[in-house]
Amino acid sequence: MHKNLLNLQEIKKEIYSKKKDETQKVNIIAVSKTFTMDHITPLIKNGHCHFGENKVQEADLKWSDVVANNKDIKLHMLGKLQTNKVKQAVKLFDYIHSLDSLKLAKKISLEQEKIDKKLKLFIQLNIDDEDQKSGIAVNELKDFYECLVNEMKMSIIGLMCIPSIHSNKKIVYDKMNSLKNEFGLQELSMGMSSDYIEAVEFGSTFVRVGSKIFGKRS
Repeated sequence: MHKNLLNLQEIKKEIYSKKKDETQKVNIIAVSKTFTMDHITPLIKNGHCHFGENKVQEADLKWSDVVANNKDIKLHMLGKLQTNKVKQAVKLFDYIHSLDSLKLAKKISLEQEKIDKKLKLFIQLNIDDEDQKSGIAVNELKDFYECLVNEMKMSIIGLMCIPSIHSNKKIVYDKMNSLKNEFGLQELSMGMSSDYIEAVEFGSTFVRVGSKIFGKRS
């Protein structure tokens, strides 16, 4: 068996043992940015369907033909999305995890309407209030969310965060879970290769795992 597939199966076992209960469904997004199809294909052949990319251009070159021939694959845009890439992104991706401004939301809404497609969207929160990080401030979430849902009729399924390396992950993830429940959302995108177990324990439903599956990036 291919080593990437073995890695994925080990992660699945770990997650299964750490879930809060049987009702918690955890989707593993295999973060395939910078990796070629040689690394990715064994997972696809084994039925894995959730894959994440950070750059629209790279994703388009790599995935366009693959997704055209495999409708089960779900592509997740994880990186910061520039408004000039939205048209391309809306065509290619099924999920966007990095919705972090009203300007971006308006552009996504416009492009969705043009091709009659509804993406599943996560609002990215700047949960630690870091100056250099993208995301909506927690105290602005209510107005932002209501505008997107009520005025733009966007499909907001959950919240996403990238905690500070200095933060207490358990406190951050507990806060994210509380906000998810407060807004009646279904999904939480949190946890990466280094901390997906903690994220799952606090209710994450999408974990973004790259190096733990594919190995170190060159």
